[in-house]
Amino acid sequence: MIETQIQPGDMVIVERTNTPRVGDIVIAEVDGEWTMKYLRKRGDTYYLVAANSKYKPIVTTESLKIAAVVKAVVRKY
Repeated sequence: MIETQIQPGDMVIVERTNTPRVGDIVIAEVDGEWTMKYLRKRGDTYYLVAANSKYKPIVTTESLKIAAVVKAVVRKY
């Protein structure tokens, strides 16, 4: 999530929800693997986009489960 300024070591505060909105940063299980990405939608298809232009969008091949929505980030100095 480098382009959102979420850095290694930051604490992410999330809210469990069954109703994430397009554009939210979500914690999701994709094909059995966990990730934190932006939730996007094209037509009827939901997909995930990294906040790092080096990575391609993720379109699920098996399943997509949204577990939580990121609400805040805490950084210790």
